[in-house]
Amino acid sequence: MPRLRLERRLQPSRVAQAAAPLAAIAATLALAALLVAWAGAPVGRSYALLLQGGFGSRFAWGETLTRATPLILTGLAAAVAFRARLYNIGAEGQLYLGALAAVAVAGWAGQALPATLAFAAMVAAALAAGAAWLLGPALMKRLLGVDEVVTTLLLNFVALLFVSMMLDGPMKDPLALGWPQSPALPDALQLGKLIERSRVHTGLLWALGAAAVLALVLQRHAWGLAVRAVGADARAAQFAGLPVTATVVGVALVSGGLAGLAGALEVAGRTSYLTLDMAPGVGYGGIVIAMLAGLNPLAVVPAAVFVSGVLVGADSMSRAVGVPTYIADVIVAVALLTTLVAGLAAHYRLRWSRGAAA
Repeated sequence: MPRLRLERRLQPSRVAQAAAPLAAIAATLALAALLVAWAGAPVGRSYALLLQGGFGSRFAWGETLTRATPLILTGLAAAVAFRARLYNIGAEGQLYLGALAAVAVAGWAGQALPATLAFAAMVAAALAAGAAWLLGPALMKRLLGVDEVVTTLLLNFVALLFVSMMLDGPMKDPLALGWPQSPALPDALQLGKLIERSRVHTGLLWALGAAAVLALVLQRHAWGLAVRAVGADARAAQFAGLPVTATVVGVALVSGGLAGLAGALEVAGRTSYLTLDMAPGVGYGGIVIAMLAGLNPLAVVPAAVFVSGVLVGADSMSRAVGVPTYIADVIVAVALLTTLVAGLAAHYRLRWSRGAAA
C-alpha cells in the first residue's frame, strides 16, 4: 500500500536554504496577523506601528540595539553549542550567574585594583561562571550519557534561585530600601555609551567582535573543523582520531562563557546592578535567534536585531492599538517553529513509496 515518507535531499538547493529564513519570517507574520485581527486591531496599521516602534526613529534603533546586545551573545552561545550537537538550553542561568560573578568580583576588585585590571577581572569571572555552569552537563553527556537538554534546562532554575538567594542575602544592596538587588558597579567599571543620548553601550562592539571571531574560528581554524565533524557524526569523528570529549568540553566552555559575558555586559553597560528581572527570557531567546540564523555566527547579528526590534516595537503597537505586548512573545515563538519547518523543507522532501506486500 502506498505511504508517505520523509526523504533527505542528496544536495539541498542553495536557493531553498537561503529562502528558508525569509519564508519562516513571512509565515510568522501571517500567522501572527490572525491573532492581531482576533484582538480587533487593524493588521496593517499594527504591523506598521511594530516596525516604527522598533526601527522607525533614532530612539527606536537605540532601544533595539541595546536589547539586541545580550541576544547576540546568547544566540552565539546556542549556535556554537548546537553546531556540536550539545543542546545548551541553559543560557538563561549562565547569563545570570555571569552577571552575579561580575558584580561580586567588581565589589572587591573595584577597590583593590586599577580600573582596567578590575574590569578584566570582572569579565573573566563572568566568563568562568557561565562556562563552569555548562561544563557539568557537557561532561555528564559525554561520560555518562545524560541528556543535556534536561540538565541545562533544570539548572536554569537552580541558577535563578541561587541568584535570588544572594540578592536577598549577602549581596543585597543596603541602600535599595528592601528591594532585592546588588550594589551598583563603580562608575569606572561601567561601559561607555556608543551612541550619545541613547542606551546603546560599547558592549555592542564586544558582541559584534565575538560574532566575527567565532565565525572565523568555525570556518578557518582546526578546532572549528573538529566542532563541525563532531556535530555531523561524533562516532565517525572519534574513529577518525578527533578528540571528541575535548572538543565538546571546549564547546561547553565557549558557549557558557558567551552567555556569562552577556550577563556581565548587561550589568556593566545597561543596568549597573543586578536584579532578577534584569534580562528575562534572553537566554531562551538566544535559541530562537540561533535557529533563525541557521547556526551561522554572522547571521546571528541580523537575527538578534530582528527579534529585538519585534520586542521593542510591540510596546509601541500595544499603546497605540491596544494589542497585548505578549504578541511579541508569540511572534518569536512562532518564528522558531516556522524556522524549523522551513529548514526541514529545505533539506527533506515528501515521497510516496509502496509498502511491502501483505
